[in-house]
Amino acid sequence: MSSQIDHLLNETRKFAPSPEFADNAIATQEMYAAAKADREAFWADQARELLTWSTPFTQVLDWTNPPFAKWFADGKLNVAYNCLDRHVEAGNGDRVALLFEGEPGDSRAVTYAELTDEVKRLANVLTDLGVGQGDRVAIYLPMIPEAIASMLAVARLGAIHSVVFGGFSADSLRSRIDDAGAKVVITADGGYRKGRVSPLKPAVDQALADRGNGTQATVEKVLVVKRGGNDVEWTAGRDVWWHDVVPSASGEHEAEGFDAENPLFILYTSGTTGNPKGILHTSGGYLTQATFTNRTVHDLHPETDVYWCTADIGWITGHTYVTYGPLANGATQVLYEGTPDSPHPGRWWELVEKYGVTVLYTAPTAIRSFMKLGRQVPEQFDLSSLRLLGSVGEPINPEAWMWYRHVIGGDTAPIVDTWWQTETGAIMISALPGVTETKPGSAQVALPGISIDVVDDKGVDVGDGNGGLLVITEPWPSMLRGIWGDPDRFVETYWKMFQDKGYYFAGDGARLDDDGDVWLLGRVDDVMNVSGHRLSTAEIESSLVGHEAVAEAAVVGASDETTGQAVVAFVIIKESYLKAHQPDGLAQLLRLWVGEQIGPIARPRDIYIVGELPKTRSGKIMRRLLRDVAEGREVGDTTTLADTMVMSTIKGQVTGK
Repeated sequence: MSSQIDHLLNETRKFAPSPEFADNAIATQEMYAAAKADREAFWADQARELLTWSTPFTQVLDWTNPPFAKWFADGKLNVAYNCLDRHVEAGNGDRVALLFEGEPGDSRAVTYAELTDEVKRLANVLTDLGVGQGDRVAIYLPMIPEAIASMLAVARLGAIHSVVFGGFSADSLRSRIDDAGAKVVITADGGYRKGRVSPLKPAVDQALADRGNGTQATVEKVLVVKRGGNDVEWTAGRDVWWHDVVPSASGEHEAEGFDAENPLFILYTSGTTGNPKGILHTSGGYLTQATFTNRTVHDLHPETDVYWCTADIGWITGHTYVTYGPLANGATQVLYEGTPDSPHPGRWWELVEKYGVTVLYTAPTAIRSFMKLGRQVPEQFDLSSLRLLGSVGEPINPEAWMWYRHVIGGDTAPIVDTWWQTETGAIMISALPGVTETKPGSAQVALPGISIDVVDDKGVDVGDGNGGLLVITEPWPSMLRGIWGDPDRFVETYWKMFQDKGYYFAGDGARLDDDGDVWLLGRVDDVMNVSGHRLSTAEIESSLVGHEAVAEAAVVGASDETTGQAVVAFVIIKESYLKAHQPDGLAQLLRLWVGEQIGPIARPRDIYIVGELPKTRSGKIMRRLLRDVAEGREVGDTTTLADTMVMSTIKGQVTGK
């Protein structure tokens, strides 16, 4: 397999779309020309064509008070109506919206008519619980249909949801509830994860308990879904069972139009606890770009596609490409409760076969985890239904890209490698399937209507063939509208560096190749300074994963008396390699490999072979924890990790204790 990938990487660096795919693709080359000719008119056309407005807008962009943008500000719409009611009214009520698969194997198909009915009933329940326009509702649920319904019911009322990932601790939940001033929490007794019930309501109870500093929770009611069947404590007068109130509520609820700039949700950035950073998104511009990008980047044909984005709704990918984009487009999608390896390593591929998934959107970390297990796992299943693959969350290294295409996509499915952030709200840089000639490992070009550049620290364009800082040079519809309750921090965090130019600084480094295509280098704060040389962690990680032995790698910079910083790498070895080779001497072999691939300056000081890496449940590697180990410090907060014990194991492997 490795030799096949090496051959493909060396001989075929670009992949043109097949004529058949191009002929049927939603995206067109003309979209770029239209957006270039008049960017605002382009977005206005998308907003009018893709969404239903109760009051049509006449103003597209208000940028009179930068960086506080307003899009379609004099228009009104209802986000939930756009995701539900209008599809039913168009005669598509019997179309399946959600193909739900529980981790234990239970499943149900939820049609658009059924989901609309559930959301209307829940909206009436929330109204009875005192929720109205502008109120905040915290959602702390597993990946079950009720989670999608909760987001949409809150949106239907013009209220604001704050989804908190179900893997976060009670302390993390408390800080988010308090910062948002949530009035209601929607949770479950528990959800299934790795073969057992992971309790949720106890964390809510703990988060709402007396803080000991005289402050009280703003929460008045807790609505609880019965999913896990685990015993929970009950607070009379506050706690309400979902099954006691939602099915019996009225199914009549008219969707009111709200201003396009009405806040839709707050989403707290990963890892923040003591000082939460709540990213605020509004309605009209966000839904426009979410719908457009989901439709074009994922080439979504609602009548025929079965779409699956594997993200949890606790992250922005789950908001935009599980809830809002696919449902606004009227798509049918898979919703899976559990982890990729539960109850067996081939679970995802089993679901692709079962439901005939045609479009799969997932994270590079998941792809590399499957590479570690070997191709024999997916080869047990029929994946021929897949016609488009996507990656999201972090840069994908070329070998993982090629493995994804070859093993999962059968050498035919195009890959869209997407770059965007919680703050951007929707995809900003990506290939357009059917249009773009794709390159393994490159995010490629800004989407139509998006303006980006790679600049030096003075804001000057670096030109093709050079690296620098990735910036967004013009406002975009799905952009964040601020940090909840802290406008000064919003300006300071994202706009101050290039305030004179009005550029949004994304925090990521990138380089432009000779064709002008974008290659992401990861966070700028993930750049190491070794003996005066700036080295990207992403570049060294990509080099390591390029070796036939390595399934996954994480690189950090550790303090070093001689060089200022030293490169320290943590690597996971492929099972197939270990079956055929002895691991003795492998760390030194990999050190030399990096030196050959990049240069002696990039050669890691230390390479540790480990069984797992510390990841959040969204798949992001928590490099700051590895930095703690590399520098011999006490390991920091591990509450956001999918497996909180993994750091103890890694520390033991490093220290020998």
